[in-house]
Amino acid sequence: MTPTFRRPVIRAARLFASGLAALAIGAGVVSAQPAEIVVGKTFVTAGDDPARGSNGWALVSHGVAEQLFMVDETGRVTPRLAAGAERSGDRTWRVTLRDGRRFSDGSTVTAEAVAEGLNRSAAENGAARASAGRLAFTAEDARTLRVETERPTPILPSILAEWPMAVYRQTAAGPVFTGPWRIAAMTAGSELRLEPNAHAEGAAGRAPIRLRRFPDAGALALALESGEVDLAFNLPPAALERVSRRPGVTVRSFPVAYQYMAWMNTTRAPLDDVRVRRAIDLAFDRTQIARAVRGGEPATGAFAAQFPFAGTDPRPHDPAAAARLLDEAGWTPGPDGIRRRDGRPLRLVVQAYPQRPDLVTMQPVVRAQFRAIGIDVETRVSEQPNDLARSGDFDVLLWAQHTAPAGDPGFFLSVFLRSDGANNFARWRSPAFDAVLDRMAAEADGEVRARLAHEAEAIVFADAPVAHLLTPVWHVGLSARLADYRPWGSDYYVIRADLPARP
Repeated sequence: MTPTFRRPVIRAARLFASGLAALAIGAGVVSAQPAEIVVGKTFVTAGDDPARGSNGWALVSHGVAEQLFMVDETGRVTPRLAAGAERSGDRTWRVTLRDGRRFSDGSTVTAEAVAEGLNRSAAENGAARASAGRLAFTAEDARTLRVETERPTPILPSILAEWPMAVYRQTAAGPVFTGPWRIAAMTAGSELRLEPNAHAEGAAGRAPIRLRRFPDAGALALALESGEVDLAFNLPPAALERVSRRPGVTVRSFPVAYQYMAWMNTTRAPLDDVRVRRAIDLAFDRTQIARAVRGGEPATGAFAAQFPFAGTDPRPHDPAAAARLLDEAGWTPGPDGIRRRDGRPLRLVVQAYPQRPDLVTMQPVVRAQFRAIGIDVETRVSEQPNDLARSGDFDVLLWAQHTAPAGDPGFFLSVFLRSDGANNFARWRSPAFDAVLDRMAAEADGEVRARLAHEAEAIVFADAPVAHLLTPVWHVGLSARLADYRPWGSDYYVIRADLPARP
């Protein structure tokens, strides 16, 4: 997920009744707690309210929050805070909570507390309503939740694993969570100080964590080399050879379920013309883009090949067909090779953001590919990608997105491409596409859901509100202390309860 970024706001450290073992130097008492782990990323959550933007995703990624269900290392939806779920009607489910779980303030995880938090998120976060409409949570007893869905759904556990569904209890001091760590201090968007959640299993052996945001991946790589961080998440490909030679540093590269894509603003000329959008889709040479970022597979659509609902054929690259479409749209080449219509040049701004360094690396390649079919390009880099996407003040926006965070195709297609989707950045409207999603919402059979996903994507391919580019490979750098760390879940479960820190 791409996070929501805001200007850093300094927050006072929170004080907890229980937490880290004390270090009383004057009394000569030294804690046996493991030394602090420093984790470096190019993003840190902008806040601790799961009902706001993508905070829920970030808080799960940071090891602070959990959901009722999760996607495990193998890609399966499995219970987390829940013990299980059973469907009891067309739009009704019952979810049983695990016994003995507590929030970080020591209070018991009850159905009433979970219902209050998730009802608030469902009301305030549009992404929480994407897959089955608004969910209504009611406590039937201390450990049983009744969940009523606005639209029938046979896959509620998968929906409850989606990133807006972080579980929390609202208190006068702010939300409290159930993850293996809790927030001790925050500089929003810049740094988190995490301490072990004393009420989570295994807390005694955990180290405190300092999570730092770096302005770009190059600075992150330098911090790993200098010993400033123990875990550098998402190193730039250009630094891999140099970093790998550093004594005591391990680099792990892994394919992710993210997709790199290009949103096209369908309400802004000339991209309000489907012929121009389709020409741009055909202009992308995805193999060349993969070489530029030193890894990855050309996209077959919205989903990585590991999923059974992914497409099988790479998206086509055909500059000649793209040129014909632009001719049909009235954009003809000028003497400088740039196309013009009514005397105006065909010029677009292609934007990216530094929190996903590969996107910035892609920009000059994309500029050359567009120039080859007669489109003049200006490239820009934005520090606030979500603000930019929601404002609509862009032509083409390069984007990175986990498209199946809960192991199902419905969430991405609904949130980002449905006509009333919470993150419909392309501002695209298609009743035919919406109708396919309505059929998918009522379908339980995985093979049928896959066929419907393909049908929905065929509509997207024809109208081209987005061009899917690449399934990337990411790189994590580790100090000797974290040499046993294994990345999984893309960037959804980075700081985990099983973080294997050596002394």
